[in-house]
Amino acid sequence: MAAVNRSTSAPHVVAVVAFDEVQLLDVTGPAEVFTTANTYGARYDVRIVSIDGADVRTSSGVRVGVDGPPEILPARIDTLVVPGRTPWQRAVSDEKLVGLATELVGRSRRVASVCAGAFLLAETGALDGRRAATHWELTRELAAAYPTVQVQADPVFVRDGAVNTSAGVTAGIDLSLALVEDDHGPDIARSVARHLVVFMARPGGQSQFSVRLAPKEAKHPAVREAMNVLAADPRSSCGVDSLARRVGLSGRHLTRLFRGEVGVTPGQYLESLRLEAAQALLEAGNDTVDTVADQAGFGSAETMRRAFQQTLGVAPTTYRARFRTTAAQDRFHHAR
Repeated sequence: MAAVNRSTSAPHVVAVVAFDEVQLLDVTGPAEVFTTANTYGARYDVRIVSIDGADVRTSSGVRVGVDGPPEILPARIDTLVVPGRTPWQRAVSDEKLVGLATELVGRSRRVASVCAGAFLLAETGALDGRRAATHWELTRELAAAYPTVQVQADPVFVRDGAVNTSAGVTAGIDLSLALVEDDHGPDIARSVARHLVVFMARPGGQSQFSVRLAPKEAKHPAVREAMNVLAADPRSSCGVDSLARRVGLSGRHLTRLFRGEVGVTPGQYLESLRLEAAQALLEAGNDTVDTVADQAGFGSAETMRRAFQQTLGVAPTTYRARFRTTAAQDRFHHAR
């Protein structure tokens, strides 16, 4: 591939914080994006630093060599990348690590976190009052641990001023591409995406990658019974009043109890059951979308399509293409 002429301006320093048990891709994903951009004309100077300048062992057991301690960084950092680890509590309870992150945040023009790195960034105070993303499995924990942070559950990444946060693991690549586009325009960012064989802009949010959010455990026996009735037959057209009579309550009372204990109405809970059923059918089988819609209880393909778009941000056919079994994918490509 032909490299584009490089700019004569000063290199853009990207500092990536590394520490023991950090997630490997949280570090290497963004680093790969920025260094690949150099092939196409960017001038990123990526430096991986640790507290004492020593190499680190990542969560996968792979050792990562670092460039040195924070002293190797200039007084002003262009972009700071804060990766994460699990459990995140270990990172935020490490006083030296939090101190380093806090210092570097104060010296950075632009800050980005990857996955559980949002917790470390929140511990520094950088996310106070800001919108933020993290891995879909951790959104509730981030909101509970840092109530001043406006946690966004679905976006692959969130940008709030100079503070950027991304969802789980590979989403750090998505965010890094967006930062490259900010710095050098869409052409270079697109070239990097093509080289790495990733989406320039990933369609849909991270809801499509998560399991359905499990409803809260209901304590009221009538609500539990109603949930069991709906789960037993998601294709049922049982209305709220009919369902309420089966559990000995009025429709209004059941809806109020359902909202309080489960967080959604009976109708919304039923749609979530149908969506789960449709996802499973699309992942595992080859039935038509019309057949899946009927089997899952949606009644029509259009009704199912609206539910998928509203909740997952993608069409049923797109969902199937991404999440069908590898065996089904292999059969599809061999049949072409």
